[in-house]
Amino acid sequence: MEFKNEVEAAEAFKEHIKNLKTEIARVIVGQDTVVDGVLTSIFCKGHSLLVGVPGLAKTLLVKTISESLDLSFNRIQFTPDLMPGDITGSEILDDHKNFRFSKGPLFANIILADEINRTPPKTQAALLEAMQEKTVTVGGTNHLLPNPFFVLATQNPIEQEGTYPLPEAQLDRFMFNLYLDYPSFEEELQVVKNTTTNKTTTPSKVFGEREILYFQDLVRKVPVAENVYEYAVKLVSKTRPGYAMATADVNKYVSYGAGPRASQYLIMGAKCNALMQGKYSPDIENVQAIAEAVLRHRVLKNYKAEAEGISITDIIKNLY
Repeated sequence: MEFKNEVEAAEAFKEHIKNLKTEIARVIVGQDTVVDGVLTSIFCKGHSLLVGVPGLAKTLLVKTISESLDLSFNRIQFTPDLMPGDITGSEILDDHKNFRFSKGPLFANIILADEINRTPPKTQAALLEAMQEKTVTVGGTNHLLPNPFFVLATQNPIEQEGTYPLPEAQLDRFMFNLYLDYPSFEEELQVVKNTTTNKTTTPSKVFGEREILYFQDLVRKVPVAENVYEYAVKLVSKTRPGYAMATADVNKYVSYGAGPRASQYLIMGAKCNALMQGKYSPDIENVQAIAEAVLRHRVLKNYKAEAEGISITDIIKNLY
């Protein structure tokens, strides 16, 4: 891609994002916050955990985004009997009695890991290693995953029987924790009208692989003012009970706070959020816009918060 300067590139990014959202909206009704979160994490080279009850179009959302971005897409249904080799691939004997690596479903640009908490820790760990290293190791050989590579894992927040919840250390690998809520009456009405006829809508391709890689690098180059860096780090420091910056609410209701990765993701997310809005540098509002999605799964509330009905959202919003 050729631009005269980075300002022109930033303008092009904003326009591309606007067109991308228009294409996604042709298929997905509402869910603007979730769409923004998914797009932000893609352009920050992050991954997202999507929490929502069944039937809220999580699969359709990811498939639509992958089509608009002209990227390959695989959906993996996580089940209790899924083994690491089922997702990474395995070595098989070919007709000439030689071992050949057969790629698993992880070898795509966008992966929907459906109900990640339904599968045992060994398979969860294989996925999380792939997310972190962007490679899989089979038979002592490293195999590079496609670039870009993005994982959207889903969890059902209601039915927890027979699940293997992700430990906090593994949750920390996800940039965002995005909540998918029920649509409004008007949105649901539109969904029903759109999906109960024989008319199908296919989104147009807005970004190609080359453009995505270019804009991922552009996001990293966005300059950040010193006061925004300080605000992000202070915000994360406030979540740590027993530390100097912890608020009274945090000391009372939180068991564990967020680690340094949260500060990194606040800055990266704020950079992308600013570019999407046509700003050349993030301010404190951009940090606040993505703070809840970054901190929600990194702040662990205690039994007092449970007993008093205090939510993680309440605790985080009182930090601003």
